[in-house]
Amino acid sequence: MTRPDLNLLVTLDVLLFEGSVARAARRLRLSPSAMSRALARLREATGDPLLVRAGRGLVPTPRALELRSRIGPLVEAAEACLRPAENLDLKTLARTFTLRNREGFVENFGAALIARVGSEAPGVRLRFVQKLDRESSPLREGTVDLETGVISETTGPELRAQALFRDRFVGVIRPGHPLTSGEITPTRYASARHIHVSRRGNDTGPIDAALSALTLSREIAAAVGSFSEALALARATDLIASVPERYTGSLRENLVTFPLPVALPEITISLLWHPRLDADPAHRWLRACVREVCTA
Repeated sequence: MTRPDLNLLVTLDVLLFEGSVARAARRLRLSPSAMSRALARLREATGDPLLVRAGRGLVPTPRALELRSRIGPLVEAAEACLRPAENLDLKTLARTFTLRNREGFVENFGAALIARVGSEAPGVRLRFVQKLDRESSPLREGTVDLETGVISETTGPELRAQALFRDRFVGVIRPGHPLTSGEITPTRYASARHIHVSRRGNDTGPIDAALSALTLSREIAAAVGSFSEALALARATDLIASVPERYTGSLRENLVTFPLPVALPEITISLLWHPRLDADPAHRWLRACVREVCTA
């Protein structure tokens, strides 16, 4: 079956409103002959003459009168679909957004983000899920709206990204740990026992490479998959945890934090989303909320 030309809906709407081929042609900036051909196509498509001669003018048929009440709203709805989105009404917005993050994000930024969102859009709900790997499929598949993290070689190339803040790794120990007195040199740091954090189960990381450049190595007493686990162990033992400073701010409460005595590059925490949500007004607003909270 041949698909109908939906452009004819606009033509029919104007013809039925004007009741004149000449006036409809002027309104649509067409020649009278082009409008006559369009009317002929409309008659063929609908199987009805639509407008018939009555004296010197045209009058609508019963079918045309029936269509006139239906065509107008259809054309208006189609035109609305092709216009840019109207201003977002945050007070009436009812939507759930899913944010995927590593541990530390909710603890450090969650309360401020909830307050920021709730003050403008009380009908919005935030759903936080754990980021257990670096796969981009949740963003690609639409099960996650926003994600925070470090861009890597596994990040989907099609994703949009915006830097939130830069962070650095710091050492964390319990109060009363032997390293709390005296200068923490690379040698003292390396000679202590450490907690290694790796979601992938790697045995070493950038800290070990930095120590190796100084002909030093550290003893890893435990390996865990998250910063919160590392800090829990550091709180209860004489082990050293090395974690991102800003990302774990509230998790390090009542612990002793010190700058690492080895040179490590800073990391950039970025906001990630799929390009299909670029122009969505509600999503743009949420991205602005996250940026504001994380850069405050």
